[in-house]
Amino acid sequence: MQRLLSRVRRCVDDFNMIQPGDRIAVGLSTGKDSLSLLWSLAQLRHFYPNPFELKAITLDLEGGRTDFSAVQEFCRSIDVEYVVVPTHIKTIVFDLRNEPNPCSLCAKLRRGGVNNTALSLGCNKIALGHHFDDAVETFMMSLIFEGRISCFQPVTYLDRKGVTVIRPLLYVGEKMLQNAAQELNLPVMQSTCPANGLTKRQEIKQLLEELSERYPDIKSKVFGAIRRLPLNGWGTGDEC
Repeated sequence: MQRLLSRVRRCVDDFNMIQPGDRIAVGLSTGKDSLSLLWSLAQLRHFYPNPFELKAITLDLEGGRTDFSAVQEFCRSIDVEYVVVPTHIKTIVFDLRNEPNPCSLCAKLRRGGVNNTALSLGCNKIALGHHFDDAVETFMMSLIFEGRISCFQPVTYLDRKGVTVIRPLLYVGEKMLQNAAQELNLPVMQSTCPANGLTKRQEIKQLLEELSERYPDIKSKVFGAIRRLPLNGWGTGDEC
């Protein structure tokens, strides 16, 4: 797990993500990415020169019917306060609105729920589990489906909320996170989203896998382009 921690710390350092006294809420979807992020920050908390506090937030999309006891026990074992917020997001998106393209609305509602909960807990930062592959896929989605050069930022200040979003896993690939989840025996919960595996992101993921068979370093090249392009918040640097 040293490689995982090393990459998380390097990302945190490179983008100046954590300052002394920060109170950070991890948006915990209970998938491998966010659980690995929570574990990494919980470990980093013990030796990082800037002291910070850590909490975890999960939105129950099923209205409070989901059993998160295994995740709760995991959070207890790493000494992190865990808050579960019952919501009706799944019902709103798939039943009431019957969205043909549900991902955008669902993401917007989940962001709002996590942001508001983090603020109510006194947190000034929110850590999300977007990783290396997510950045590459987002860039390609913007290029192919929208005809523009864009990607989320490593650090984003939400002025309307007064909270900062950080993404400490950007130097970590999905395969490393899969291995971490297995080695650490993280309590990963499977997604119950009806659109799971049927999204535009999944199309791009499959496309990149096919391209990687012919051009093995294509993801690193795309990530390097993201670092070198004049995109807000990314600066200039080499690919990881």
